[in-house]
Amino acid sequence: MWRTLKLLLFKPGELTRQYLGGRRKHYVLPLRLYLTISLAVLLLLRVVAAVTIEAPGAIELQGAEPASLQLDLGVGRAGLQDGVFFCTDLPGWLCRRIQRRIDVEPKLFAREVEQFGLRFVAHLGGAMFLLLPAFALGLQLVYRNRRLRYTEHLVFALHVHAFWFVMLALVMTDLPWLSSLAALAVPVYTLLAMRVVYGGRWGPRLLRAALVSVLYGLTLGLALSGVAVVALLG
Repeated sequence: MWRTLKLLLFKPGELTRQYLGGRRKHYVLPLRLYLTISLAVLLLLRVVAAVTIEAPGAIELQGAEPASLQLDLGVGRAGLQDGVFFCTDLPGWLCRRIQRRIDVEPKLFAREVEQFGLRFVAHLGGAMFLLLPAFALGLQLVYRNRRLRYTEHLVFALHVHAFWFVMLALVMTDLPWLSSLAALAVPVYTLLAMRVVYGGRWGPRLLRAALVSVLYGLTLGLALSGVAVVALLG
């Protein structure tokens, strides 16, 4: 494991190149590596969520009483203001679902909102795992001329996501400089890893990375929105 982690963290793309080159017995399998790291980080997230009881930028609870309950779901809001329900800039079906939950038991719904962080993290791991094939598909689309099989793109996706989870753990620290460094490391590492695995000039590589980022970003946004809704109303 330590040999694998050393290569993963300090030599972007080299672990993937070694694996695709047939030197597999010396390193942890990509799926096992991803699951080990992601589960460890998600466990840490659950601990943090249990302590802070705070949603990660998706929903905020204002007021201790249900009469002043507000949920911020991206660009839309819903909740109670002086005991009157309101819902703005959200789909009608979601507004009706929230209103039914509040009408049935406002206090219970308020407690569920307070526990949103834990519920969100509980569903996050599955969502991220399902996003791996989407990331690999994006790579296959922009690197069609490399004649790599989809499973080989998936190996790269597993390694890159494993690194991202390590950086996520560092972002959660109380050290601003370390959090900033970890956030900056994500795009830099990914570009360097793409250079090692796929080669090519910097210009086309940046364009391909931008295309994959846009596709993956849209998919990630939809997935996280879905996780937020399921965590709140599921």
